[in-house]
Amino acid sequence: MELLSRAVGPIATNVLVLADPATREAIAIDTASPSLAWINGELAERGWTLKLIVSTHGHWDHIGDNAALSAESGAPIAVHPLDRERLVHPQPIGAPFEIPPSVPAVELAEGGTIRFGSLRLDVLHTPGHTEGSVCLLAPDEGLLVSGDTLFAGGWGRVDLPGGSAEQMAESIIRLGRLDSAIRVRPGHGPSTTIEREAAWIELVTSGGRLFA
Repeated sequence: MELLSRAVGPIATNVLVLADPATREAIAIDTASPSLAWINGELAERGWTLKLIVSTHGHWDHIGDNAALSAESGAPIAVHPLDRERLVHPQPIGAPFEIPPSVPAVELAEGGTIRFGSLRLDVLHTPGHTEGSVCLLAPDEGLLVSGDTLFAGGWGRVDLPGGSAEQMAESIIRLGRLDSAIRVRPGHGPSTTIEREAAWIELVTSGGRLFA
């Protein structure tokens, strides 16, 4: 797997492009605005074909270039059904620019699999930040794309529409059970590993809830 990453937009959203270099099939994850030109440039330079656009959840800072990228590439958009309306009818609370609506054609459901080339991503439904937040696990690559669920040093906000502290605690506990060596690519901030986050995840696990 080849992985490209760039932080874009006013909240420095991590936009990812993953590809199978053998087949040159690629997916884009959390296409925040402005990422369109960067993604198109990277795809063209490497001769990659975009097969899917994935939103880990439906907040405005992760979906701004969904519609434009889908229109240019022909790639469908995927999101968990509980966050579908956030893409179709964006609620850009606090956004400094307009967020165009986008229409998902692929549902990301718990236990589902995203395949491109010979690569596989397993869909984990991890609500808490939003109702339909998902993480994507590449077990063969030892990689977790965690969206705004798990960050280096903490978890995503639970005080926004659709957030739930109880569900977030359950999701964090679940992720803490993954192999400690798994590398984590969050929706914002630096990369980490499950092992590096183990100490505070254990506090959530032992208490059964988030802590102050």
